[in-house]
Amino acid sequence: MNPINNKHHFIIAIAGGTGSGKTYIARKLHEVAPNQTVSISHDNYYHDRRDVPEEKRKNINYDEPSALDNKTFLEHLKQLKAGQSIDMPQYDFGTHTDKRDTIRVHSAPVIIVEGILILTDPEIRKLFDLTVFVDVKPDIRLARRLERDVGERDRTWEESINQYLVSAGPMHDKYVEPGKEFADIIINNNGDEVDLKNSIITLQARIKEILGLCN
Repeated sequence: MNPINNKHHFIIAIAGGTGSGKTYIARKLHEVAPNQTVSISHDNYYHDRRDVPEEKRKNINYDEPSALDNKTFLEHLKQLKAGQSIDMPQYDFGTHTDKRDTIRVHSAPVIIVEGILILTDPEIRKLFDLTVFVDVKPDIRLARRLERDVGERDRTWEESINQYLVSAGPMHDKYVEPGKEFADIIINNNGDEVDLKNSIITLQARIKEILGLCN
């Protein structure tokens, strides 16, 4: 494969359920060539819930496609793929609101996108050049989600479990799992560190190939 030129920006999508390890994998891929890759998360595009009373925000289903501003997300992906910069929103999971500030993100030859629901929209899927699905057993996903929610997102143990049982679990089966159908590569991340490491090495090699960094 020839190195890509400045007119073609290669998008790698990393999908999978909550707690599957998407963010970790995206970070490891970005580390291959920090100056030639950029990584963004679909999580930053949740709708702002400032107009909803605070006590009611926790009852909203955040695990279905309508919870996200896919119109803006799609436009930003198109801009990055065209070599343009974007002002990426920032989301506060503790308050379920937009932080009202943005981060300037510059395009790069390889764009890494990760998110639970990035494969549900056909228009968004069309932009992906390589799609990865991270497959993890439900009990492991739940354990990882609990650790993240309580430690990073200001939620109680009870709130996190309730959200998983009411929305995250059922919505995974309805919206996330079908994404496997569109995956070019499926990674199993059920705790085998060797298998995960080898999968990451394979993807890193692909990025080096795309960028023309192979010896």
